[in-house]
Amino acid sequence: MENYTPAPNLLAGKTILVTGAGDGIGRAAAIAYARHGATVILLGRTVSKLEEVYDEIVAANHPQPVIHPMDLQKASAEDYDVLGSSILEQFGQLDGLLHNAAQLGPRTPVQFYPAETWHQVMQVNVNAAFMLSRALLPAMMAAPEASLIFTSSSVGRQGRAYWGAYAVSKFATEGLMQVMADELRSTSAIRVNCIDPGATRTAMRKAAYPAEDPNSLRTPEDHMPLYLYLMGSDSKEVHGQTLKA
Repeated sequence: MENYTPAPNLLAGKTILVTGAGDGIGRAAAIAYARHGATVILLGRTVSKLEEVYDEIVAANHPQPVIHPMDLQKASAEDYDVLGSSILEQFGQLDGLLHNAAQLGPRTPVQFYPAETWHQVMQVNVNAAFMLSRALLPAMMAAPEASLIFTSSSVGRQGRAYWGAYAVSKFATEGLMQVMADELRSTSAIRVNCIDPGATRTAMRKAAYPAEDPNSLRTPEDHMPLYLYLMGSDSKEVHGQTLKA
């Protein structure tokens, strides 16, 4: 996908929701989607970060985004349902959903893993993705075609010591993607896939590998050709796959 060149108007007229849009890959994706014509719904926990992304998009004369603050750790089923209803009411459809938000949790043996932290990581990385997908499916089904993208990891395909809840949550993410892809294959125009971004210069990566030189890593912006490809119509035949950045 490094050589993929998206059309400037690839996402023109589309509405796309990005979780974790205030930082890292989510921020880069939100800006890239807006640059290619999409109205982006910026979902995240920290309003100040979302406002910075909002300001950058508006300053570049891209379509005006929408800020939707939500704490995935605490959000209720009703919160997700209200969001789904409001998107249908305001936009009539949702053309894309990027599940990017995630918690890392500690890197420690399962024997010593704090139970409360385990539940927190699962809540954000798995349960929130399920709840949000379920709530937004009616709006996505209202679109002529739509793209649902989950974020995977290499430790979600091959377990690795000390990665605990994060690794297990990414196995669950792969499973949720595959289940939804199979369900929606013949019943909708929604395609469902995963992206494994790999080692990327983000705050989460720095927390996981504090001794690593961040300048040796690719930036979130380096991955955007793949994120644009999967979100746009050029990938309409790609379904039920995990693509590595």
